[in-house]
Amino acid sequence: MSSVPPMIKWLLIANGLGFLAKIYAPQVVILNFALWPLGDFPVAQTDLTVGFAPWQLVSYAFLHANIAHLFFNMFGLWMFGRVLEQVWGGYRFLAFYAVCITGAAITQLAVVSFFDTGPIAPTVGASGGVFGVLLAFGMMFPEARVMLLIPPIPMKAKFFVVGYGALELFFGVTGTQSGVAHFAHLGGMVFGLGLLLYWRSQGRLRN
Repeated sequence: MSSVPPMIKWLLIANGLGFLAKIYAPQVVILNFALWPLGDFPVAQTDLTVGFAPWQLVSYAFLHANIAHLFFNMFGLWMFGRVLEQVWGGYRFLAFYAVCITGAAITQLAVVSFFDTGPIAPTVGASGGVFGVLLAFGMMFPEARVMLLIPPIPMKAKFFVVGYGALELFFGVTGTQSGVAHFAHLGGMVFGLGLLLYWRSQGRLRN
């Protein structure tokens, strides 16, 4: 862990603690800290209701459905985020990551409120933030080569980002892989792109 940049290290630790909290107090954690749709909804077999609360715009990103969900998100955060933190510094990287996870949450709330007619379910996971980090890496280092895990194919970062974004859009529009918040992933990328373009206009993209 000493070779991991400080902010990435604290984010990895925070996500690990969130995962443990979900294991040991699942009802309390999910009902209060997962991202719920707007409104109040009854909880089955209880007198409780659940719904959106402002802190969920951030807290949901530190919870994960299972160990694989946690691993792949944290692997992506470490793989691409460590480079960005070295360029930007810890606090600026954290600000970017916060914009991405919050933007992903806002996008998910909007999509669920206006387009989703399925059963009410919470959203968890750092994927929106990780997709934003991936976009930033691709914009800043477009010619860098990255290796896919499955299949193990080397690819330039700019093509990797465009391909991943196109897949997420296709999955979201067609409803493929139900239960995955594809539009939240895209929201993280879009909000991240907006911040990157603002920084570029200010001449602050790399410092």
